[in-house]
Amino acid sequence: SGAAFTAPRHKNQRTWLYRILPSVGHKRQTRVASLPLFHSRMEKCRSDPNQFRWSPFSGPAEGEEVDFIQGMKTVGVSGDACSRNGMAIYVYTCNASMQNKCFRSSDGHFLIVPQEGTLEITTEMGKMTVAPNEICVIPRGVLYAVEVSGLT
Repeated sequence: SGAAFTAPRHKNQRTWLYRILPSVGHKRQTRVASLPLFHSRMEKCRSDPNQFRWSPFSGPAEGEEVDFIQGMKTVGVSGDACSRNGMAIYVYTCNASMQNKCFRSSDGHFLIVPQEGTLEITTEMGKMTVAPNEICVIPRGVLYAVEVSGLT
């Protein structure tokens, strides 16, 4: 019915919907053949309605030293860095501190959310310690270096 059973229909202020199956339970969807009277203006950028996933990112190989910048991998990008409109998502895995180098993002702010291991971040304004379940925002244009102890 699309309505909750907890109140009379005329008093409902919300719509309750229930899926037949969770979205992960549906079969793979396929593109419809050409429809001459249906246009979406999305010919160059066709989106895929099916689910995507990726395997966990691997950490550094045994004996390999990878610092914060070397260990960043791009997961997704939206928008345009030139117009300063959009965002990018990265995942990092590292086991070594940045030695004799620093990083500056000219594109935008950096939000860092450690999942494992503690980061010691040195910026132009001072030092901070960022542990799992904490966040750090480094504004665009600020130089910083990341120190780690062990795999993070």
